Amino acid sequence: MRAVIPTTAGTVLLSEAPEPEPAADEALVAVEAYSVNRGETFQLDGQLARRWAGWRPGKDVAGTVVRAAADGTGPAAGSRVVAHPPAYGWAERVAVPVHSIAALPDSIDAVTAAALPLAGITALRLLRAAGPVAGRRLLITGASGGVGHYLTELAASSGAAVTAVSATPERGAGLLDLGASAVVTSPAEARGPYDVVLESVGGDSLPAALARLAPGGLLVWFGQASRTPVTLDFFDFFKGPAQARIAHFDYTRADTAYADDLTTLVRLVAGGRLHPEIGSVRDWSRTADVIEDIRGRRVRGNAVLTVG
Repeated sequence: MRAVIPTTAGTVLLSEAPEPEPAADEALVAVEAYSVNRGETFQLDGQLARRWAGWRPGKDVAGTVVRAAADGTGPAAGSRVVAHPPAYGWAERVAVPVHSIAALPDSIDAVTAAALPLAGITALRLLRAAGPVAGRRLLITGASGGVGHYLTELAASSGAAVTAVSATPERGAGLLDLGASAVVTSPAEARGPYDVVLESVGGDSLPAALARLAPGGLLVWFGQASRTPVTLDFFDFFKGPAQARIAHFDYTRADTAYADDLTTLVRLVAGGRLHPEIGSVRDWSRTADVIEDIRGRRVRGNAVLTVG
């Protein structure tokens, strides 16, 4: 079959790859569309390509089950699905554990569904980590990114007063439509204090966001998109966010299965309560171009590739 293969130069090419060999609890999915995440572009910088021979990217896919799991669990052959495999999804076919697959209704197309898994699951689990948000003030950095987009809409619809941080003003306007109470271009402009900060940028962003946290508040650190290390001063906590907590977040650690969270996301989209933002849809032969556009921050929202 054909698949997108990483190179040691940090890019990818469309080439031949071995057919997947599903385990007993894995279904074989014919991929119709997949999404490229910023984290995958970081991985493709060469580290994983050199370290793990045979590794291929691809964690967000939508398509049709062509072979059900041998153990009798999961969706039947012919089912339309959205899935979150651990890797290898940028291909004509991929084996996916049944606990990482959810059924798709006819009302949701494959392109829309492919934008859901990693960003949507991360957003759901971040809100659970934040605790009840109704009536609370939230500051979300990196809000115009894939995760931030979902976070803003989900938190606002749950009753939170959301201040969204978007470095690009034209992207920030759309966050108001999703329910944000205010949009600023940096945490330094935000008017706190906030009960919860959801921080994904790193660098200077985290200390600035922390300074706007209420005493005893919670900062959930879930990324470092700037790829710049964070420097914190212990004594800064006494200037406002005394007794504040900083929690590291890993979306892979949760009490719910990916399938359950995907089912929730599908239900929200089908009900008009969650709106994926898809900024680019191209044929999968253009995957290398899309990766460069994401690295250059030329894609707003999710970038989806269709497998022809």
